[in-house]
Amino acid sequence: MLKSVKKPTVLLIVGPTAVGKTELSLRLAETLKGEIVSMDSKLIYRGMDIGTAKPTLVERARVAHYMIDLVEPDENWSLVLFRKQVLQTIGELQAKGKIPILVGGTGQYVRALMEGWDIPSQVPDAALRNVLESWGKEIGSAALHQKLEVLDPEAAAAIDPNNLRRLVRAFEVIFMTGRKFSIQQRKTAPDLSFWMIGLNRPRAELYLRVDERIEAMIEMGFVEEVENLLAKGYSVSDPPMSAIGYREVIGFIQGEISLEEAQVLMRRKTREFIRRQANWFKSTDEQIHWYEMTPDPFEDILSDLRIAKVV
Repeated sequence: MLKSVKKPTVLLIVGPTAVGKTELSLRLAETLKGEIVSMDSKLIYRGMDIGTAKPTLVERARVAHYMIDLVEPDENWSLVLFRKQVLQTIGELQAKGKIPILVGGTGQYVRALMEGWDIPSQVPDAALRNVLESWGKEIGSAALHQKLEVLDPEAAAAIDPNNLRRLVRAFEVIFMTGRKFSIQQRKTAPDLSFWMIGLNRPRAELYLRVDERIEAMIEMGFVEEVENLLAKGYSVSDPPMSAIGYREVIGFIQGEISLEEAQVLMRRKTREFIRRQANWFKSTDEQIHWYEMTPDPFEDILSDLRIAKVV
C-alpha cells in the first residue's frame, strides 16, 4: 500500500552502479520540473569525468545539476561539508519551486543526509593521520577494522572494512579526543520528507552493463584523462585518484600492468563495489520503493508518485 506523504518532498534515486539512474533521473526531472543533485562522492572533483561516469555536458544542459565539479582532486572535502552543501542546495531549489531529485550510489552520503549524521569536526592532525595511514597500509584495512571492533564496536559496524580512509578517521578522532567515535556521531534528521526510488536489474545484466561501460570509458579517452591529471601533478596518493579505474589506469600508464589487465581489475572491483552498495540499499528496506529496470518502470514510478501525492 502506497502511503501519502507531506509536501514538499525530496525525491531520492538510489541503486547500484550502471543500473541506469542518470537517464531515469533526467526523464523524471524534465517531466516534474525538477533539478538534479548528485549524491556521488566522486563527481565533486573537476577533471575526473570519464572514470566517474559523470553526467555529460549535454545531459547537464537538459536539466540543471548540482554537487558536480566543486573542487580539485587534491582539495580536502569532507562528508560534513558535502551534507551541508546538499541541504543548502535542497533549500534553494524548494524556494524557487523546483523538486530536488537526489541521485547517487554513495550509500554513506545518502544515509548521512537522511539520518542527519553530525560527524566529529576535529581539525585533522597530519602527523597522527600519516602514522595511522601507514599502520593501516601495513596491516591491511580488514585487520584495522578488526582493531576498531575492539575499541568501538558500534563505529566498526557502520564502517565498510575496505574503507581505509574512514577507518583512519575513526582512529584519529578516538586518539585525539579519548572518546569513542560512535558516541560523537550525533544524529539530527533534517526537516524533510524523502521519497526513495530504488532501481534494480538482474545481477548478470548489471555486470554486462558494467563491462560495456568500462569498454566505452576506454574508447572515450579514459587513459588520456588520467594522463592529464597526472600531468597536473595529481597522484594516486590523492584520495579521489584511488577511485576504481583511476588506480588501475595509473598502473597501466606506469607500465606495471597491461591495459587489458587494468580493465579486468576494473571489472572485478566494480562488481565488489556493487555488492557493497547492496548493504546500504537493501531490498528489505521499507523506505525504498523498488523498481526493476526491465521493462521501463518510468510510467509506474510517475503513477506511484501521483497516487501517493508526492508530486
